[in-house]
Amino acid sequence: MILSAQPIIVVDLIGSMLMIVFSLLCFERMIRLTLIDRENILWTYLLFVCAALSIFAISRSVGHIVKQLLLMFDYPGLWAHIRPFSGSVNTLTFILVASVTVFFERVWVINRAIIGDRMALREAHQELSWLNRNLEKLVDERTEALALSEKRYRRMFELSGEMIVVTSKAGEIQAMNPAAMEQLQGGRSMGPGAPFGKLFAHEAQYRFIMETLSEKRRMGNTEVILKGNNGRGFRALLSGVADLDSGEGSTLFMLRDVEETLAMREQLATTEKLAAVGELSAGVAHEVNNPLGIILGYTQLLKRSADEKSTLKEDLSIIEKHVIGCKKVVESLLNFSRMTPPEMRACDVRRIIEEVVAISRHQASMDGIEVVTRFVEDPPIEAIYADSEKIKQVLVNLIINAVHAIDGDGEIHITAGLEDSETVFITISDTGCGMDAETRSRIFDPFFTTKPTGTGTGLGLSVSYGIIQNHGGHIEVMSLPGEGTTFTIHLPTATPAV
Repeated sequence: MILSAQPIIVVDLIGSMLMIVFSLLCFERMIRLTLIDRENILWTYLLFVCAALSIFAISRSVGHIVKQLLLMFDYPGLWAHIRPFSGSVNTLTFILVASVTVFFERVWVINRAIIGDRMALREAHQELSWLNRNLEKLVDERTEALALSEKRYRRMFELSGEMIVVTSKAGEIQAMNPAAMEQLQGGRSMGPGAPFGKLFAHEAQYRFIMETLSEKRRMGNTEVILKGNNGRGFRALLSGVADLDSGEGSTLFMLRDVEETLAMREQLATTEKLAAVGELSAGVAHEVNNPLGIILGYTQLLKRSADEKSTLKEDLSIIEKHVIGCKKVVESLLNFSRMTPPEMRACDVRRIIEEVVAISRHQASMDGIEVVTRFVEDPPIEAIYADSEKIKQVLVNLIINAVHAIDGDGEIHITAGLEDSETVFITISDTGCGMDAETRSRIFDPFFTTKPTGTGTGLGLSVSYGIIQNHGGHIEVMSLPGEGTTFTIHLPTATPAV
């Protein structure tokens, strides 16, 4: 029995065509997947595999279809010639699939590295994107914090009760706080670039400070004399720190007004010392005055009974002269120890000064010294509540001391003005030799004098100090060797309260 081959041929033909259709459908599907996710290396690998298998399927299916058709039309010889080509194509497609599979492992490693780098780039991109979105906000926050910090320190700079001055390396003022502008001479009109040295009463102090800062970069509390807005100098503690390494370099100065504190301390010390000396002087003066009175009395009695032409009378006259001199010293000592109450009344300061200057100017001019007076009229000087004769005594004593302090030609400046609504000031400044700190601390001590023996008793300044104290005022002194001396008297005005 011979079986028919037609079913096999039909199955072969239909299977070959379906192989072509399914392979092309798989290839088309891989193309879609690859287009959807181009970065997925797996889809790329399967796309190449599908492409190779599709070629294999088409080659093999076409070979089967051609074979069956040639056999059906009785051309077996022709198929024998085509068959090797079909087999070669099939072999090449399998080689292509194998090559793609072999090299895929290396491609996969590279792809993983690329994906890792891509993820890192993506994270960096996200961070940069976040920074770009928030950069303006961050800048605003930093700017606000910087402005707040600057405002805080600027507020501290402006509200500080201490004087703060910032200068350049060359000593030119760069900034001053309101306290410095208020207290220093010309502070409100002194702009950037003004020399800091002009604020010092003595240039030698400024040079010393700048030299010290240049060497050590830092200076602790140092007492200096600065020029005040009221035209008078005042003592201050200066500390500074130099920053010479940044840019052009700058120096920060902190200045503290200690004039009132030092003056009160000095007055307290002087008052306590003078009180003790006064008590001692009163006892000594009484003990000495009584024997001197007896000696003077007996001397005068002997002098009356002595012969006019005898040498005894001349000797007694010499004794009488020196005893009277001793009694005057004792009387001055008694006046110092127990001041008589001043006769207080309203007095014209200008008139008192003019009368004293009229008495003293002639003697001063004979020594080549010019006496210059100046009255500050803004605000106008008010009357003082004082004993005019005792104030004249004080002024005459200070002018005489100024004349003695000037060796040769010089000047004495007398200035008066209203310090505040309740106080008038009078300054007597000379261009004399000045005093060192030790001498300055003792000038109000009884019997202390720098004059030659026989020139003074050393009680003038002590008595003057007591007079001013009894008037409810106080007296200050500022002096440096070679820089002259300035005495400042503060007296109460003749107000209804007084």
